[in-house]
Amino acid sequence: MASRRVCDLRTLLAIVVGLLTTIVLGLGIWRAVVRIQRETPPPSSSTSEDYCKNGGTWENGRCHCPEDWKGLRCTIVNFCENSTDRNFTFGKIAVGRYGPSLETCGKDTLNADTPRATRLCNVTEDGEIELQNATEGNCNINLNILEDRINNSSKNSSIISTVSKEVQILTSNINNLNHENITSATKVVGQIFNSSRNAPPEAKRVAVTTVSQLLNASEEYIEAAVAKDEKAFSTLITEMEKYSWSLDNNSVVDPNIAVQSVTSDPKDTGGSTGVLFTVQKGNATSYGFIVYQNRKFFQSKTFKSQLDINKRVISSTTNNTGNNQSVSFKMAFQQQYEEKELKFYSFACVYWNFKKQDWDTEGCFKDGERGGLLHCRCDHTSNFAVLMSYKRDHEYPGLKELSTAGCALSITGLALTIIFQIVTRKVRKTSVTWVLVSLCTSMLIFNLLFVFGIENSNKNVPPKENTDAPKENTIPEGEIIKEPSNRRCTAAAALLHYFLLVMFTWTGVSAVQLYFLLIRTMKPLPQRFTLYISLIGWGVPAVVVAMTVGIIYSQNPSGWELDYRREEICWLADAKENDDKKSPLYWSFILPMTIILTSNVALFIFIMVKVVWKNNQNLTSTKKVSSLKKVFSTLSIAVIFGITWILGFFTLLSNENISKISSYLFCIFNTTQGLQIFVLYTVRTKIFQNEASKLLKSLSSSAGRVKLLPSATRMRLRVRMYNMLRSFPALNERFRLLEPIVITEEMTLSESDQASISISSGSQPS
Repeated sequence: MASRRVCDLRTLLAIVVGLLTTIVLGLGIWRAVVRIQRETPPPSSSTSEDYCKNGGTWENGRCHCPEDWKGLRCTIVNFCENSTDRNFTFGKIAVGRYGPSLETCGKDTLNADTPRATRLCNVTEDGEIELQNATEGNCNINLNILEDRINNSSKNSSIISTVSKEVQILTSNINNLNHENITSATKVVGQIFNSSRNAPPEAKRVAVTTVSQLLNASEEYIEAAVAKDEKAFSTLITEMEKYSWSLDNNSVVDPNIAVQSVTSDPKDTGGSTGVLFTVQKGNATSYGFIVYQNRKFFQSKTFKSQLDINKRVISSTTNNTGNNQSVSFKMAFQQQYEEKELKFYSFACVYWNFKKQDWDTEGCFKDGERGGLLHCRCDHTSNFAVLMSYKRDHEYPGLKELSTAGCALSITGLALTIIFQIVTRKVRKTSVTWVLVSLCTSMLIFNLLFVFGIENSNKNVPPKENTDAPKENTIPEGEIIKEPSNRRCTAAAALLHYFLLVMFTWTGVSAVQLYFLLIRTMKPLPQRFTLYISLIGWGVPAVVVAMTVGIIYSQNPSGWELDYRREEICWLADAKENDDKKSPLYWSFILPMTIILTSNVALFIFIMVKVVWKNNQNLTSTKKVSSLKKVFSTLSIAVIFGITWILGFFTLLSNENISKISSYLFCIFNTTQGLQIFVLYTVRTKIFQNEASKLLKSLSSSAGRVKLLPSATRMRLRVRMYNMLRSFPALNERFRLLEPIVITEEMTLSESDQASISISSGSQPS
């Protein structure tokens, strides 16, 4: 009777643990489905793709239209349709631009593959869009020839006009522009604007279009051209300044540049003359001198642009200032940035210093920020700009309740498993399973770090209204202000990186060890096997982490921390500019994890086919093994091998629904991995069940105050329990968990002289 009670208590304990595990997983899946339904908001009519038409995007409360469209919802045409003129065919041309012909110069010409003609799409005074006549170029004249011709033309207006048209045609296709022909075109246009050559007004008008086209070229090529010949760009900027005040109240407007002069009457003493600049890309309207749509001609050595916003330059010059220090220019620049990602920090009012070939603040002052406009004031004429700096607007996420609960269960299960392996070493008559203990230890430390260290402490710092922003007019180091160093978060990211790699390495070691013990059963383990696997399991991840930090630090010593980790959470940084190969998350974690998981899956399939699901008549342990035992054996190996981490790859899929479901399943199975190890490798062992039954027996005997049930009632309960257990015959016998096996003295020889293997849950090698 006593033995039957002990058996019943063991069975009840197994049933309770199984039910608890099933309930936890079921509640997790149910919660995942509910949260997916709640977290999928209906699309807003004001921000949906259907609101902004024709490729427009919704940003900062309005539609940002592509160049070919305009209007509140990007529904007003701003281009000329496909057309033909003479023998030339043209595609769609945006308003204000010259479109290249589809016909190109032949392979045997100097300008091979360049357009043979261009055509302007313009807007009349009545607001109607019209196409001008095509202008044909010469396929045997390139920019180098034009450069020589303009230098030798002196004051020949006819030659200058021809050169101006040719250079405009040769720069109409930005795909054909490189740093060499950009430099040549800059030199030619600079000479066209030179007042000493007396170029016709129309030639200068076409030259403005050429400058606008050059500003469309790749910034990389322009930067290389400026580095090669700074003087050519300085000459062009200076000559355009002189051209701007010679227009006599007329204006020249192109998509990337706007030029206009304002003449003030010296007899007018009624006050100062104010000039307002308002420029919109693709449809510029300006009042002032020169507005450059971007700063590509002004390549700074100290302030490097990282964002494609707020890059306009205003050039204000006059021919009558002399030494008059009373000249004052006031400007207002509007902030334009992605408010979801950035927070405005500070700005500097600067001008282009031709001697330094860089931005300077001398004579310029900040007049503050009012109504979303940044006000600047300078006491001299020059090319002005405002250099803005921003802070990243990070959203610091918190741990989900599901993750916290799963990690808590894993931490408890892993701690108990480690204690059980150490305490029962002598009882089980075997040494501590070093691989299992190492795996559980790394997993335990990782879970503790994940719960207590992955959240950045900066999330608890209340937001400040730029109280640390400089009040004086100083040039910032860059557009993005460096985040304050958080060494604690960096250390947590490095430790998480290390222990997660350690955990995966030990899963790989477990797979190799199980291969040696199950497939090569009659051969001993290699000499010093424990030493070698310890060096691999704990040493290789340390080398990977050290190399990762070292490489990133060598590339950016001052800001390496945020190149290594994220700011939102203390974990490895994502890819920047969609280049996964430059991401530490990719090459120092995902790549090693993929290699280990691939080998683990291969060994898992091999062991399943060769051992677990194959009935080998020579092995006494596999003669009559129930399917339920094989299933539990499969699950035991899958948990140790980390097979469920494959779900992480499904979270990277572009399908949002599949990605969300995979994320929740990934969270449920992997945060409870420690609990799974505890149930499969500790709870189901005979020693644990015996100790648990003794504990339950002592608890039941101590409950003497509880009123005993009548004997008839107890008999009925016993009969019901017996019938229930009879319906689950597999639960009546102790399931010997498939673990790394050893050849013990209890082995017997079968009829074919093959050694039978005793698979014991309580015996593991070190």
